[in-house]
Amino acid sequence: MMHLESSSSFAYPSEPVVFVDLETTGGTFGVDRITEIGIVEVGPQGVSQWTSLVNPQKPIPAFIQQLTGIDDAMVRDAPTFEQLAASLLERMTGRLFIAHNAHFDHGFLKGEFKRVGLRFVPDVLCTVQLSRAVYPAESRHGLDALVQRHALVPSARHRALADADLLWQFWQHLHRAHAPDIMQAHLERVTRRFQLAAHIDEDTIERIPAGCGVYLFYGDDDTPLYAGRSVRLRQRVRSHLVGPRRSAKDLRLAALVRRVEWMATGGEIGALLAEAQWVAAKRPAHNRAPKTRAVELRGAPWPYAGAIAIEERDAASAQRVWHIIDNWQYLGSVDTLAQAGALRAGIAAPAFELSTYRILSERLARGLAVTPLTVDTLAGAV
Repeated sequence: MMHLESSSSFAYPSEPVVFVDLETTGGTFGVDRITEIGIVEVGPQGVSQWTSLVNPQKPIPAFIQQLTGIDDAMVRDAPTFEQLAASLLERMTGRLFIAHNAHFDHGFLKGEFKRVGLRFVPDVLCTVQLSRAVYPAESRHGLDALVQRHALVPSARHRALADADLLWQFWQHLHRAHAPDIMQAHLERVTRRFQLAAHIDEDTIERIPAGCGVYLFYGDDDTPLYAGRSVRLRQRVRSHLVGPRRSAKDLRLAALVRRVEWMATGGEIGALLAEAQWVAAKRPAHNRAPKTRAVELRGAPWPYAGAIAIEERDAASAQRVWHIIDNWQYLGSVDTLAQAGALRAGIAAPAFELSTYRILSERLARGLAVTPLTVDTLAGAV
């Protein structure tokens, strides 16, 4: 956690931060390129500045030249991003990355570093979000609005170092105007932590589906740690590993995690069924064993002549799946009924699963729609 050391004129963070601004040839990641980088570095030892023009290796559109004052002639002999990359990464590594509309600046830099084979995953604080958090009654939070509202002093506009310096001025204003504990709370709330568990980064998290699914954390020696489910799978996994509001349990868990496994389930029922099976099969150390009543141990009669299929659709992904159950055992999920016969044939004698019974018995009693997997049903699905 960052702590602030206040004085009458400014607040130096106890850990180094970088206020960053870019100028680019346009606003499209992967197409447009950086033309200028400005950085104000602030830490316990004070303040330093760094800036460089960057040769984008493509023409700068006329309207961008007019906006920034940076033209093709100015960048012709400037270093390319590849030439700057190693020293630039070293300059920013281990520092909180602060930018206005940080998604833009962070996204461009992340893409440029990736282009030259380097990984850039700083923790990120967006001063637009910070302004909204501190001044929720205000409707405008662009840089020009901050200059006007807080009497910031621009040395120029739409030049990288000058705009980065405005962010540093805004930081100082906030810490003069608000108590340290209030600012600390705001900073923790809006900082996006990209440094997650020791072996999991944001790129891994972004590969996780956004919709319904299950996840399983593993620790050293691939030991199962914790299985869970969510209708917002990616968001739920991230919430375990990052953010100021994590529970003590999540903080302890994140320190142990080495990898994460996940599976999209097509819906909430599928997530419940898959999670229960993973917990039973993997026995993760941080999952509680369910309490069992004596009556449940004896099982319950299966109310169908054979296997059934339960259809679900995931609103986030439009995925359609069929969950196959027989004799209160969850056999798995398939994309089509035509695949259900093969799945059922692979299980010689389905055995009663208490978890599946608990999940489905009341839902079936309330009229959950099912498709019996009769010979005619399977034949018609082919």
